[in-house]
Amino acid sequence: MHYRLFTVVLMAFLLGGCEYLNQLANESAEEFFAKAYEEQLMTSPETLTALGRRERYGEWDSYAERDMDMSYRMAQRQLEELRGLSYDQLTPENRLNYDLFERMLERQIERNRWRLHTYPVNQMFGVQAGIPALLINFHRIDSEEDALAYIERIRGVEKLLKQVNVLLQKQQKEGIFPPKFVYPLVIGTSERVLSGKPLNKKDDFDNAVYADFVKKVKALNLDQAKTDKLIERASNALLLQFSAGYRQLIGVLRDLESKATEDDGVWKLPDGEEYYNFQLRSYTTTDMTADEIHQKGLEDVKRVHAEMDELRKQVNFRGDLQAFFKFMRSDKQFYYPETDAGRQAYLDDTQKIIDAMEAKLGEQFITIPTSKLKVKRVEKFREKAAGKAFYSRPAPDGSRPGIYYANLSVMADMPKYQMEALAYHEGVPGHHLQLAVAAELEGVPEFRKLSNFTAYIEGWGLYSEYLPKEVGMYQDPYSDFGRLAMELWRSARLVVDTGLHSKKWTRQQAIDWLIENTPNPENDSAKSIERYIVMPGQATAYKIGMMKILELREGAREQLGENFDIRKFHEVVLQNGAVPLDILESLIDEWVANGGN
Repeated sequence: MHYRLFTVVLMAFLLGGCEYLNQLANESAEEFFAKAYEEQLMTSPETLTALGRRERYGEWDSYAERDMDMSYRMAQRQLEELRGLSYDQLTPENRLNYDLFERMLERQIERNRWRLHTYPVNQMFGVQAGIPALLINFHRIDSEEDALAYIERIRGVEKLLKQVNVLLQKQQKEGIFPPKFVYPLVIGTSERVLSGKPLNKKDDFDNAVYADFVKKVKALNLDQAKTDKLIERASNALLLQFSAGYRQLIGVLRDLESKATEDDGVWKLPDGEEYYNFQLRSYTTTDMTADEIHQKGLEDVKRVHAEMDELRKQVNFRGDLQAFFKFMRSDKQFYYPETDAGRQAYLDDTQKIIDAMEAKLGEQFITIPTSKLKVKRVEKFREKAAGKAFYSRPAPDGSRPGIYYANLSVMADMPKYQMEALAYHEGVPGHHLQLAVAAELEGVPEFRKLSNFTAYIEGWGLYSEYLPKEVGMYQDPYSDFGRLAMELWRSARLVVDTGLHSKKWTRQQAIDWLIENTPNPENDSAKSIERYIVMPGQATAYKIGMMKILELREGAREQLGENFDIRKFHEVVLQNGAVPLDILESLIDEWVANGGN
């Protein structure tokens, strides 16, 4: 009897000790996630600013080799520390946190090998456009100290661009150049950044950065002498360091342009095939090969063509699908005027589409974010080279709304029939809903709120173009054609991205293929191919991600039967933030195994 009692007491003691050890393991893990992610954030002043924080407010991210080396070593150290945690003692939630953080660090470490293969100056996301974009859209001025930090950033442009120039010249020595077409675009953007007074006194308008600073400083309502002094200091910094930095960059770019070639795909780079395979793995979060992705694209293009042909018959169009494409490209009824009034009408009508969809979100979603969404035209200094539409996250503190940017530089590239699909993709239920829900998650580490797995994020965006059809949107058959055209565009990306970077297609060959197989305008097709060339692999993530989400949804529907609830399915997908596709599949499998609860 005494032996039994002793055994019971001993077991209780051991179990209590295990619980205590498990608690310590989870506390250590949570402390690590918070500390490690904060350490990473502190290396990027620009990310801190985008998050609405004031640390390192007058600084830029560094392109210096020593700082890149430091970030690489930090990632290696953090991965070693992470793997020192007691994984088996973690809660399911912390195991998920562990798996995600490990995946992020592994990707960061592997990417270091390819740091010279990324083009830091390009027409899509290059530093030359990123400088004014951050100052204008993210650098808030709520105090005199904020204004001084803005001026410090203007002054710091010369140092920043010197670092970029060194990197460009190091790439040159390794035989790494963007294709020749990139240079006129980025030089043009850089020259436009220098336009306007006081940088160019011949212009009859103010420089975009100068105008932004003046507007923000005047809103502080400081005494006039102090306001004038701040504006004078900003003006001097623009005329000196800012201007010098850009002019030096333009000089380096002109020199590199004379040495660049017409070859487009990254197959031309040292170890280009291996680099492209890394890009595909990184963006799709799968092990699909370039050939598999290419074939998947060809098959899906054929499927969407068949659906579009049915719609062609529905609107009683006489002629084949190619003739229908030509009609949709050229008929004036589908385009806004190339005027300021036409551009404003586009923005106004887009807002109406978003408002109508927001009223229906409750039919498909449980959690609706509180963050606001604003529709805005891409600024003139970067619109000629920028993509047709993109989204900027809201600030976590609510100080800045989510922004859907529409590129209205050429209205012929923004047909009315694509407006709905674009609004749903960039706004709701697309990027704004998904990213805002992630930002508002509770009880998860900060890195989960801001994780960036492209196949998930862009797969959700493309899936969100389809979702509104299930609640009665796309009433106009031509808008439904636009939805199919946008889906076709992403299917075609699987073909042309792999064609360019794996099968050695030329830029013109890829443009011709798009024009032959999609209804998109020729100029839009050319700009898109130029985007895929400087962002190898990224464009494949959209369709791969959408296919996986639809596959998981239909699999869950089949297994759960009448217990399947689309709102609960979306809750599982969204409430974990952005994750790799294999982890998303595990989460959905677990939800299905629990009966859809």
